[in-house]
Amino acid sequence: MGDSGLGEPRAEGMGRAWAADDADAMNIAIIGAGAAAVGLLDALDPALVETVTVFDPAPLPWRGRPYRPDLASVLVNAPPEIMSIRAGDRDHYAGWLDENVPGAYLDERLGRPVPPRAVYGEYLAETAETALARFPAARLVQEAVTGISLGERPVVETAGARYTADQVVLCVGGGTPRDLYGLTGVPGFVADPYPLEQTLATIPSGQDVIVLGSGLTAVDIVVSLAARGHTGRISLASRSGALPYVWQRPVETEIKHLTADRLRGPVTLGTLSDLIRRELAEHHEDWDDLAAAIAMPPDPVTALREQLALVDAPLRGRRILQETAHTLGPAVWRLLPEPDRRRLREDHFRTITGLASPMIPGNAAVLLELLDAGALELLSGMTGIEAGFRLGHATGTRAADVVINAVNPPPHAIPQRAEPLVTSLLAQGASRHLDGGLTVDTGHLVVAGRADPRLHVVGDLAGGGPFITSGIAGVAAQAHRTARSIQDRSGDESPDRSRMSVALRDA
Repeated sequence: MGDSGLGEPRAEGMGRAWAADDADAMNIAIIGAGAAAVGLLDALDPALVETVTVFDPAPLPWRGRPYRPDLASVLVNAPPEIMSIRAGDRDHYAGWLDENVPGAYLDERLGRPVPPRAVYGEYLAETAETALARFPAARLVQEAVTGISLGERPVVETAGARYTADQVVLCVGGGTPRDLYGLTGVPGFVADPYPLEQTLATIPSGQDVIVLGSGLTAVDIVVSLAARGHTGRISLASRSGALPYVWQRPVETEIKHLTADRLRGPVTLGTLSDLIRRELAEHHEDWDDLAAAIAMPPDPVTALREQLALVDAPLRGRRILQETAHTLGPAVWRLLPEPDRRRLREDHFRTITGLASPMIPGNAAVLLELLDAGALELLSGMTGIEAGFRLGHATGTRAADVVINAVNPPPHAIPQRAEPLVTSLLAQGASRHLDGGLTVDTGHLVVAGRADPRLHVVGDLAGGGPFITSGIAGVAAQAHRTARSIQDRSGDESPDRSRMSVALRDA
C-alpha cells in the first residue's frame, strides 16, 4: 500500500496537492479509517474507481476506537451473523473466524464464537488491506484532516498538504465518553476507559471503584476488573440502575410483515404496532404477552437472572423486535411524525436501546456471579459526584478511590478529533442537525440548503437518524449504499423520489 501509481504531488496554494495521473479517473477521499471505511472499501468496485486515498492519523488503522488491541476480556458484543462488514454477506466474518481461529472463543450459552475485540480488529484490518490491494492506486495518509475546501472540486486539507478529490466520504466514527460531572484531571478519575489494558493497569486491586453508567461499556469494565483479580468493591452508578438485556441464542426469525415494502401510506406508531402484532401472530405469539415479558422487573438483579434464563427461550418475539430495530428502524424513524418520535424518545428509550444492544450471555453470567458474591453493587438514583469521589444515590452516599467514566456519548455525537473538519464545513454552509451530527439528505452532506452529491457521510455523524447508535450491520449497509451512490449516480440523484423511497434508502 505504497505511493506507486498515484501520480506526483502538484502545487496548489499552501503545501502540496495530489491528483491521479489519469485526469478522468475517479479520485475518492475517505476521511477516517475505522469500520465504516473498511465497509466502503470492500464495497467499492475497482473497475469503476481507480484512485482511493484514506486519511487517519491513528497508528493502527482500520480498527477505529472500539477494536484496538486490548485485554482478552474485552469481547465483541454480538454474534458473528450481524458483525460482517460486508453488507449482504452474513457469513463473511464468520468465515474469517473459521479460517483464522477455528473453534475458538465459544460462548456456550449463545452457541456462537465471541472473540476479543482485538481479534475483530484484525478481521477489519485484513479486510481493508485486501480491498485496497484491488485498486490501481491507493494510499493511506496517516494525518488528521483539518478541513475541506468546497470549490469546483473538493480539496481535503491536512496540516501541511492539500489533496484534490472528486468524491469525499466522511467516516469519522463516534464520539468519546462525556464527562458529565467535570472530573477530568482529578487524580483517580478515568475519563475514557479504553483501552482497558492501560487504564485498569493503574488501579491497585484492592481499591474501591465506582463506574459511572451501567451500560455495555460499564459491563466491559466490570468483567475486565474481575478478570484481573480485582478484590476491591465495584459499584455501578446510574440514574436508572438498570443493566442491559442479554442476547438470546440466534434463530431464524423468518420476518414477513415487518419489512420495508409493507410501509405504505402514512407511517405512525399505530401502523408499526399493527405490523408487529401481525408478525407475532404469524409465529403464534401475542404482543401483550411479549410486552409483559420484556418489561424489566424493578430489581435489576432479578431482571438479570431472568434474562439469563431466557437465553434459550424458543419464542421469537424479542428476537424479531431486536432485528427490526436495526433493519427497519432507521426507515421508520424518518417516516414517523415528530409527536411519535418524541414519544419513543421520552417513554421507550431505555427499552428500545436495551433490546437493540444487549450484552453477551458470558458477560451477564460474570456480573450475576459478582452480584451474588457481594463483590459488585448497583447504585440507582444517582444525583451527582464530587471531586472527593463522594457519590450521591437514592439511598445515601458512596465513597471510592477510583471513578471510571462509562457514560457513552449520544448517537450522532461529533468526535473531538473531527471538530476542525466539522468547523470547516460549517463555515461553508453545512449545518448541525437538531438531533446531533450534521444535516444530510440521502446520505449526502447538505451544504447551503442543498445535498452536495460529492460529499457523503457514513456512520453516526449523519444527523436525523434514530437514537440507536449504528452497529456494524448498519454501518456496513450505509457503506454499501454510499458505494452504489458513488458508482451509479443516475438513479440515486433523481429529484422526483417520494419521501418513502428516500427514507427506505437511508435506513
